[in-house]
Amino acid sequence: MGILGLLFDSKRRNGAIALARAARERGMSIEDYVKTLTPEQIGHYLPPTKKKKRQLEKSKIEMPDVALFGLPSDEEVTSADYVPEPEVVDARDAFAAGDSRPAAQLLAAVGTDWDRRAYVVGVLGDAAANDDSGLRAWQATRPGDPDPAIVHAESLVRLAWQIRSGLQAENVSREQFDGFFRVLGDARPAALAAAELAPADPTPWVTMLTVARGRQFDNEAFRDVWEQVLTRDPLNHTAHTSALQYWCKKWFGSHELMWAFAEEAAPKHPKLAVLPLIAAHEAEFAGAGESVWREERVVRALDRLLPWLDGAGHNHPGTRTARAYAARALVELGRGDEAVDQFRHLGVHADAHMWGYSTKGAREEFRKIRYLACYRATRP
Repeated sequence: MGILGLLFDSKRRNGAIALARAARERGMSIEDYVKTLTPEQIGHYLPPTKKKKRQLEKSKIEMPDVALFGLPSDEEVTSADYVPEPEVVDARDAFAAGDSRPAAQLLAAVGTDWDRRAYVVGVLGDAAANDDSGLRAWQATRPGDPDPAIVHAESLVRLAWQIRSGLQAENVSREQFDGFFRVLGDARPAALAAAELAPADPTPWVTMLTVARGRQFDNEAFRDVWEQVLTRDPLNHTAHTSALQYWCKKWFGSHELMWAFAEEAAPKHPKLAVLPLIAAHEAEFAGAGESVWREERVVRALDRLLPWLDGAGHNHPGTRTARAYAARALVELGRGDEAVDQFRHLGVHADAHMWGYSTKGAREEFRKIRYLACYRATRP
């Protein structure tokens, strides 16, 4: 319906007259003035007809009731860090309260399970970054012990990232960057000292990978650190996910280097099949679009990852994060029932790093993808 036609529509005539008056006051034709308005501003003058309103209502997707799929409510979803293992929680809480004995016992029990050691060191490092009194007491009573040494190095890395924040570089202040580099400067010798105390342990070198990324090591220097990890544990899960970040375009690599790294590592073990999914998420975030999730290399890695998640990898430290990436991939592939199953495992926990990429926040992104999973799943 043209502008003149609106004058014969009694229900919208007043709006058309107001639109014509506003155009005249600006010395413009109605057509030219309309071109300067947003749809919302035009709607102020000319609200949609009842027919159009009905069409809009029909076009809206009805949000599924997630409870029907056995999922917790939106209100219960939380982005708080979650540690599912009671023994790790107990050791962390005792450590935060100044008692390092449970932490020492836990690391002794972990032994050479390097993936789990890196995970426990990370949890303890987070606690020490918030309050290092327990760590200092541990170091004082156990000089030369590699366990408090590596927790010390990791705590400095965690503290440095707290200072920097998780914001994009353009949103980080000069003061934050100064503190970030200063603390990372202390983390480097601390990690090297821990490596000297335990020459066979890859964990100090896993910590060094994060130092290298933060300290802006060039590609050759980073590869030197990477080789130190590989000689000790060629399948280290934390090391691979950390290195992938370095090879992203947003850090010191490129899309090509990121994908090459992910595709080379993924076939080596099912736990590393998550790497192409992480690469897909990074590529989408960098502007590649959602279609990247449907590429054959992602589908191939996903189908290798899923049986491991429910089998040998059920209790692996990286499983929960891998399930988050798997859920996203499955949604984009239209495999709703499988995606819902991953969300059942995730429960209320939107703490995986990938959810936080959204400008709307981790909880909102988690809930959005969960709705899509339910929408594309078989109706209960």
